[in-house]
Parts: sequence; C-alpha cells; structure tokens
Amino acid sequence: MEKDYVYQEYIRREENILHAQYDPELEFYSVIKSGNVDKTKELCSIPIGDKGGLGELSLDPIQNLKYHFVISTAITARYCIEGGLDMSTAFSLSDYYIKKADMATTKEKINELHTAVCIEYATRMKNLRKKRITSKPIAKSIDYISEHLHTKITLENLAEHTKLNPSYLSRLFKQETGLTISEYIQNTRIETAKNMLIYSDYSSAEIASILSFSDQSYFTEVFKKHTGLTPKKYQSMHLNQTEIGNNYKKQ
Repeated sequence: MEKDYVYQEYIRREENILHAQYDPELEFYSVIKSGNVDKTKELCSIPIGDKGGLGELSLDPIQNLKYHFVISTAITARYCIEGGLDMSTAFSLSDYYIKKADMATTKEKINELHTAVCIEYATRMKNLRKKRITSKPIAKSIDYISEHLHTKITLENLAEHTKLNPSYLSRLFKQETGLTISEYIQNTRIETAKNMLIYSDYSSAEIASILSFSDQSYFTEVFKKHTGLTPKKYQSMHLNQTEIGNNYKKQ
C-alpha cells in the first residue's frame, strides 16, 4: 500500500467532503461544524424543502417544512457544541432562528432562514477555530501534522518546518494548544481514524497502517484509550446509528 498516496487521497476527499459513503445529512452537519462557510453556502443552494428523504411530519406543507427546520437547526446546534461552540451561544442562535421560522408564511422564507442559520453557525465555528491558534508557527505546525499523519512526525520535523528551536516550539505548542506535540498528533490521528472507520471502506488494519501506528494492536489500544471502544465496536455502533436514522427518515 502506498501510504502517502492513500492518505493524501483520503485528505482530499475529507477537505472537499466527497465521501461516496457519507450519509448526505451527516455530510451537511459535519461541514457546518468544520467551519467551512463556502461549502455550507454550496450545500444550502439546495433548499431544505427540496432535499430528499424528508418525512411527512404534517399534512400542511408550510408546517411540515417548519418542523424540519426545527429539527435541522437543533441538530446543527448540537454538532457545533460538540465542535467547541459554547452552549449558550448555540442554543440562543437556535431559539432566535426557530422563532423567526415560526412566523414565516412561505416556503421561500423558511428556506432563506435555513440558509442564514447554517451560514451563521458555520461562520461562528470558523471564527472559533481561528481563535484557538494565535501564532503563525503553531498554525504551520498544525497544518504540517494534518498533511503528514501517514508518516512519523517528530519535533525535529516541525522545528525545521517552522524555523524555530525545538525546545521553544515545544513550549509554545503546549502554551497555545494545551497539549504536547505528541498528544496533539495522537489525538488528531484518532479523530481521523474515527472518520475513516465511519466514512470509508478501509479496514482497521489498513487505517492503522495509513496513519502510521506501529501495528494494529497498538492502534486498537490507543483508540480504546481515547474512545472507550475498540475500532470495530466504534464502527459497528455508528453504522447502526446511521441505519436507524435512515429508517426513521423513510417512515
């Protein structure tokens, strides 16, 4: 397996949100959570009422759309809270836009409000991510880590990339992120592995290799330490949740 090619192909799909396996609904909320404003606008170009798979919650078309607006906004708020947005802000935005939608009398107005609330959340998430990293060297380090998860990453690699003394970079990284470099790399690998288990066809062994874990056993050990589950159990649990959600929408 050409690890560099496989990993970079995965990252390209991740950044462009082009997973063939993505449930469209999960894709939508993940994009907002990531703070990708441009992609959110693109996805919102299809009005909420025109998206497939919406169940009939009311015989009245306007009321039916309002119910789906409420569901979508509530899920968006929870995704963003999971991504680090404070609960007060997330729920205040949700309440504000739900009240506006409740007063709407046309599908066009509800669709307009749905686009507005999604872009609002995405913008908040984008700004939140910017605030977490203040210095250029740490931003460069994090970009480097994201692009090289398929290789062994060392402090020396990052020091050379940022043109900083290794000891100083190590202290600065901890100061700005709250994590050591090795902790951040491991956390990022596990977060990537979680996405790959749900949204790709790669096996646990392949993911362990792609993300440069020494072997599958060590990958399983680290994954369980972070999530409380083995990779296989995590994958099974989330796939079952997706199937339940799909079955619910079909009802």
